[in-house]
Amino acid sequence: MRYIYQYPDAHGTDTDLLDSGPVAELAVIAEGSGWAGFSFTEHPAPGARWLENGGHQTLDPLVALGHVAAVTSRIRLLTYLAVLPYRNPFLLAKAAATVDKLSGGRLTLGAGTGYLKGEYAALGVDFEERNALFDEALDVLPLHWAGDPFSYEGRHFSARGIIARPRPVQDPIPIWIGGNSRLTLRRVAARAQGWMPLLGPDELFTTARTANLSSIEEIGSKIKELRDMAGERGDALDVALPYTDTTIASPGTDVERHKDSLGRLADIGVTWVVVSGPVGSPARSREFLESFGANYA
Repeated sequence: MRYIYQYPDAHGTDTDLLDSGPVAELAVIAEGSGWAGFSFTEHPAPGARWLENGGHQTLDPLVALGHVAAVTSRIRLLTYLAVLPYRNPFLLAKAAATVDKLSGGRLTLGAGTGYLKGEYAALGVDFEERNALFDEALDVLPLHWAGDPFSYEGRHFSARGIIARPRPVQDPIPIWIGGNSRLTLRRVAARAQGWMPLLGPDELFTTARTANLSSIEEIGSKIKELRDMAGERGDALDVALPYTDTTIASPGTDVERHKDSLGRLADIGVTWVVVSGPVGSPARSREFLESFGANYA
């Protein structure tokens, strides 16, 4: 099992997006400490009221990952996650291919449908069309990345005889899909390389409009169901799970207990764990990255 450092989100409206430390510096420390991945999430137009009630601001994930790519050589680069319906799929494919090319083939495109109606409205995207837009993006991305002439006729996009370069280094760039719904599992089983279950407090599932997963047993059952659905592809699918016990962000705290919890996740088929660092202190971020690497990576 491998570990991804999630750069901490900035909550509220009175914080700076880089309060937790310089991205390039923390990326170098993460790679040197044995972390296997570095990630950012996406909220391009969050509502002020949502932020004031616990929501978070983010950097643009693909731009930030390009920054990380320039100062690292090994660590995986994950969008955790990019909201596919927010972006024209041809522009998204180009941005992802660019990061993959410049990083030497290290991008994983974590993808989701999103859940903030106000953000959809601000971006001029119909919230009720999110699933159709998501599926069209899944159609377009591999065609674009192949680097050969192609045409595509969808409900929202029409392209005739286009060709897109550069080809990414990976063929294709891995796509991991986030969410807990039956539809998500079907998409992963048929069209993706990984699944990112959503975990958190009960109110999160209501806001995100997805099914609740609250126990190790439930997660393990869903992983088995997914692998069975995927048939011959099942064993090769990655499962990336957020680690929700925030005490792990305090270096040296309950190390054996956390090792036991992480071991249980590996036992049920989790292949990657996403861990958010402490918020708002570059010194604490540095200490956390090094301590986590020494204890778990």
